[in-house]
Amino acid sequence: MGEYKDSLHEFEGDSDFFPPPPRHRVGRERIHIQKSSVCSRAYFVVVMAFFHLYIINIIALLLYVHYNTGSGEQDVPLEKSAGSPRAVPAEHQTPSSTAHLSPEMSFQLPRLEGIRVGHVQRVSIVPDRTHNMRTLSLKPLLFEIPGFLSVEESNVVMQLAQLKGLTHSSLLTNPDQEEQLTQDELFSLLDLNQDGLLQREEILSLSHSTDGSWLSSYNLRKIHTGLETNPSGVLSLQEFKRVSGGVLRYSGAAQGLDGHTKVRQRSTHTRLYLGEGTHHLLKSVRNRVTRLTRLPSSLVDLSEAMEVVRYEQGVFSHAHHDSSPTHPDNSCTHTHLAANTSNQVACRYLTVLLYLNSADSGGETSFPVADNRTYEEEVLGDLSQQYCDKGNLKVKPVAGTALLWYNHLSDGNGWVGELDEFSLHGDCLVTRGFKWTGSVWVNIDPDQQRQERYQRLVSWHPEGHSKTPEHGDFHQDL
Repeated sequence: MGEYKDSLHEFEGDSDFFPPPPRHRVGRERIHIQKSSVCSRAYFVVVMAFFHLYIINIIALLLYVHYNTGSGEQDVPLEKSAGSPRAVPAEHQTPSSTAHLSPEMSFQLPRLEGIRVGHVQRVSIVPDRTHNMRTLSLKPLLFEIPGFLSVEESNVVMQLAQLKGLTHSSLLTNPDQEEQLTQDELFSLLDLNQDGLLQREEILSLSHSTDGSWLSSYNLRKIHTGLETNPSGVLSLQEFKRVSGGVLRYSGAAQGLDGHTKVRQRSTHTRLYLGEGTHHLLKSVRNRVTRLTRLPSSLVDLSEAMEVVRYEQGVFSHAHHDSSPTHPDNSCTHTHLAANTSNQVACRYLTVLLYLNSADSGGETSFPVADNRTYEEEVLGDLSQQYCDKGNLKVKPVAGTALLWYNHLSDGNGWVGELDEFSLHGDCLVTRGFKWTGSVWVNIDPDQQRQERYQRLVSWHPEGHSKTPEHGDFHQDL
């Protein structure tokens, strides 16, 4: 008995001999479930990769729209401050101080993006202010810019045109006809700032007289030679008579569908020079066009003068193209001094049309075939009251609003291409009151080498003479 107790005590002392009683588990037992492949780590990685690619594409699209709308464009000062003179940016320097457009550099003309009809983008054309630019059409590429000029500025332009003197539009219907002018009349027409002296810019790049007419190549070369030999760099009336003739020849500008020059019945017009030596508002118009189009200032500065037209009640213009089709046998009227061909046509890369007043009734600018060709072919050229309503796109004239459209397509290499036939346009009948417009054209030769030769020629000026003569300051307020 004692031995049994001793053995029992030994077993009790050994804690490992008797295992502890099983514990009762609290709660439900966890059941093992095999993980689904839908929630696997590999699937999660693939989903996240596609999500990041989607976000990157959205960011890239936003950046593309941002840089093409010009919202990030910095304002460039248009004029030097009297108190703190600053260097003029390269894009606003005068042609004499700007590098020439060299074909070897493969220069490409900037071209605005329309995106889609109705798209609105912000553009900077004056310091400390932006304007809305709305796409009206993609064929042709057409934009509307409200508030390009203020109402007060529009009134000043009309007053300047009246001070310059309005002349009746030509009644010629055949572009082969010629008009003989006296040397006094020719001098007055070429003297755009009416200072009694002819400068190089007026003779070479702005040698217009009446609607659609230019100096002949022979006379232009004679005048240019006389200017080069004159130490003062300008020509007075007596010097002009000595070196010039009096022949003006009409070009093929503003032709209608039948190939004849269309007539603006009972409308009056004049041309206002936008360069140095003229009213500060006209120079501001030139700078705004340069900033809006983003073209080099040398191209805008050497283009023709702004044409201001007053349409009386009952007046309309037939549908026409502002520019001419490209052809290897033709030369542009603005660069024919650097060409060897006799056939001259108008080469207007783009048009900026300014509405200077709000017509009481009628006077819309119509684009009959904008974005499609559903218009009746037999009435394409007629924009009288009977047919104007059939136009695919009509823009009502509002004072200060500007229209910009390209008359030419791109050639695929960033230069001027074929004529955009969709740019056909005209003025509807003014049914009440009158309408004032100002047309600014940018002349660019489809032949890039010829355009570059022309710019080298007109940028020359005698050593020691300023590009802007001193007498030009006397006419700032004309």
